[in-house]
Amino acid sequence: MKILKKIASNDDNVKIISFSRNFGHQAAVTAGIRNVTGDAVIIMDADLQDFPEEIPELYDMVVEGNYDIVSGWKKKRFDNVITKNLPSKLFNAAARKVSGVFLHDFNCGLKAYKKQVVKSIDVYGDMHRYIPVLAANAGFRKITEKPVQHQARPYGVSKFGTERFIRGFLDLVTLWFVSRFGGRPMHFFGAVGTLMFLVGFLSALWLGISKLIDVYYFKIYGNLIANNPWFFISLTMMTLGTMLFIGGFLGELIVRTKREHKNYHIETEF
Repeated sequence: MKILKKIASNDDNVKIISFSRNFGHQAAVTAGIRNVTGDAVIIMDADLQDFPEEIPELYDMVVEGNYDIVSGWKKKRFDNVITKNLPSKLFNAAARKVSGVFLHDFNCGLKAYKKQVVKSIDVYGDMHRYIPVLAANAGFRKITEKPVQHQARPYGVSKFGTERFIRGFLDLVTLWFVSRFGGRPMHFFGAVGTLMFLVGFLSALWLGISKLIDVYYFKIYGNLIANNPWFFISLTMMTLGTMLFIGGFLGELIVRTKREHKNYHIETEF
C-alpha cells in the first residue's frame, strides 16, 4: 500500500481503492469496474503469477484491434497438476460446452475489456470469471484470447480447490439458467409444472377408472385406491406441479415489476 500511495502521489491518473477489510476478489473487481474511466479495462491478479509486461499488447488488441474482450490463456502453467491444473481443465471444458464461448482459460486473471463491456453487464457473486459469458449474452461477440506468460506463485497459498471448483460449476449452471430463462421464468417452471401436474392427474384418473371398472364389472369392492402407492405418487406430482407453476407465475410478476436493467448492448443508432 505504501508503494501504491507513493505512485498515486506522483501521478494524478492513478487511483487507489481501499476496503475496510478483505472482502475478496469479487468485491475488488466490482469496485474497480465501477470506477474505471479509460477506454480499455485490464484486470490482473495480485499474486504475482501474471506479468505486467503483457498489458501493452492487451491494450493494443482492445483499442487498435477493436476486440470487446481479450482473455489471457496460460498455455504453460506452473501450478499443482492434481489440485489445480486438472480441476481447471475440467472446469474450462464444462464452461465452453455450457456457455458456447470458446476460451481455453476462463480462470485466467489477466483479461482486457472495452469500457462499455464492463459497464453494460452486472457482475455479482463469483461471476467475475464469467464476464466473457455475460458479455457474450449482452451482445459483445468480438472475443479472443492471447497466450500469456505464467510463473509459480512466489508468496502465499492459492485458495483454489475443490470447494471453489464446485462453486464455479454451480455458478455456471446458474448463469446458463438465468441467460435462458431469467427473463421468462414461466417458460421453464410453468412447462415443467404443467407436465408434472398432467402426469399426476392422468395417473390419478386412471386409478379412479380402474376402481370403477373393478366395482361395476368385476364386483371387487376391497381394493382401496389409497392402498396403491401410485396414488400418493400422483398426488405428490400434482402438488409439485402446481407449486412449480405458481413459482413460475410469481417469477413472471417479479421480472415484469422490477426496475428496468440494461442487459444488452446497442452497437449503432440511426
